[in-house]
Amino acid sequence: MGHFNSIIGQSPALDSLIRSAKMVAATDVTVLIKGETGTGKEVLATAIQKSSPRASKAFITLNCAALPESLIESELFGHKKGSFTGATANKQGLFQAADGGTLFLDEINSLPVSIQAKLLRFLESGECLSVGDIKPYKVDVRVIAATNADLNKQIDAGEFRQDLYFRLNVVPLELPPLAQRTEDIEHLIKHFLTFFADIHSITAPKFSKQALKILKGYQWPGNIRELRNLCERLSILLAGKTIEPENLPHEFSVYSRNAKATPFTLPEVGLQLDALEADLIHQALSRTQGNRSKSAKLLGISRDTLLYRMQKHGYASH
Repeated sequence: MGHFNSIIGQSPALDSLIRSAKMVAATDVTVLIKGETGTGKEVLATAIQKSSPRASKAFITLNCAALPESLIESELFGHKKGSFTGATANKQGLFQAADGGTLFLDEINSLPVSIQAKLLRFLESGECLSVGDIKPYKVDVRVIAATNADLNKQIDAGEFRQDLYFRLNVVPLELPPLAQRTEDIEHLIKHFLTFFADIHSITAPKFSKQALKILKGYQWPGNIRELRNLCERLSILLAGKTIEPENLPHEFSVYSRNAKATPFTLPEVGLQLDALEADLIHQALSRTQGNRSKSAKLLGISRDTLLYRMQKHGYASH
């Protein structure tokens, strides 16, 4: 299970996710990974595949958003010679190429509805049909899918089949956005700075305490990918130096100015942080009638972090 070490972090939200992913990896069940762009869905899919009984077999990835609708069916299921203009020979599809192994369908939310029916047929019967063929073929392929969009909204809009969603969503794994796992930012920075120092043969820079504070408070719309790119840029431009707030890109300095206008000021007499945290959790739960997901959102933390902190303050776990 060492393959999960590629997922850096120790926040409660991530711990809980990795525990579930390890259990899933040992089975052959279909997996749906949810998460914003840049949260590391492909890294998680790879860790699941490498820890699975199919680890030594083919692992094929297709980004469903990268191909036009006219090509995606042939790419996935193959085609017969003469089935359309330009089909000069029989072509094997990715399902045949992945037989015995795993197929990772990234951005499954971009899969055209017409192809969704064929994918559903495979998940239900193991059968695929090449374009232009009348006789289906059978393959043994585990499917891991990922989405950066809310599939329930797409179902409501008629853009995604509900029956396919239920088939894919056997075990949903949701990667939290980076802004909800600020405890992991330092671990990720350390990992990326060491990595880039190695590949570029340079001395890794260091972040000052003030710069780190800004990074931990930033919203990270591009998630881990944005942090990785920032670390690479600064590793090259400021090799061996200490990175101060003024060295950070413009969007961070804008955030830093806004962050100074925080609505809460520490009272002169001080406060009991534990009691304040427990009280804020209580207020959030009261306001949402006990809905943990909504309470977590109000508090700006992930649901798993909220559950962890509720446990810490002795809330009943029902």
